[in-house]
Amino acid sequence: MTVNDIPAVDRALKKEFAAHASPIIELIEAQTHDPFCVLVGTILSARTKDQCTTGAVQRLFAKARGERFAPADLERLSQDEIEKLIYPVGFYHDKARHLKELPHVLKEKFDGVLPNTVEELCELPGVGRKTANLTVAVGFDLPAICVDVHVHRICNRLGLVKTRTPFDTEMALRKILPVKYWKTWNSHLVSFGQTRCGPVRPKCDGCPIIRLCPAAAKTCGKTASNGGALTRAPGSGRRARR
Repeated sequence: MTVNDIPAVDRALKKEFAAHASPIIELIEAQTHDPFCVLVGTILSARTKDQCTTGAVQRLFAKARGERFAPADLERLSQDEIEKLIYPVGFYHDKARHLKELPHVLKEKFDGVLPNTVEELCELPGVGRKTANLTVAVGFDLPAICVDVHVHRICNRLGLVKTRTPFDTEMALRKILPVKYWKTWNSHLVSFGQTRCGPVRPKCDGCPIIRLCPAAAKTCGKTASNGGALTRAPGSGRRARR
């Protein structure tokens, strides 16, 4: 896969994305339209399956006294109460501590207003670049490239980047990925990674982008010419869906 193939790959993955349930963070945004709720949900989702995150988010957000869950609700809850509400998400002790600290740090550093930049969000407890980028892209609807294990794995499998860490992948994608794809690239690749292109035994048969995947021969014993939904448009140097 080359940079010129990005539009065709994005179209194919967008179609795949539409055929499956949306990741939990997209559902939170759709239901709340609130960046703070997206941030909290993203913190809870780290190293946790969506089904588990969904239950934790529902229990925690049910404690809201206003129209939406807010920093004041975390201030009112004790750390023990937060732990019980979010259990059994991964690292729930640490996440409960970070959530309890969050309102105080927001007031101290940002006058209680949630910032909308990756760098500022990373100053909040429990927030790394993945969480910050996803909050900016999904919560604030601003351009940001969220790179998790799925995005890192698939971009390297496709040969779009050659990187060792998710951070390196984010920096590489910032240079080559058109800005118009930044906000949706994570959603499309995460869904694709969860449903088809997993870390072990990816489902190459019927893969819509196998023609562009140099790793297919190694991972599935397929060649780039076998199957797939992408083909060259007549008289064009671009790839289009068949």
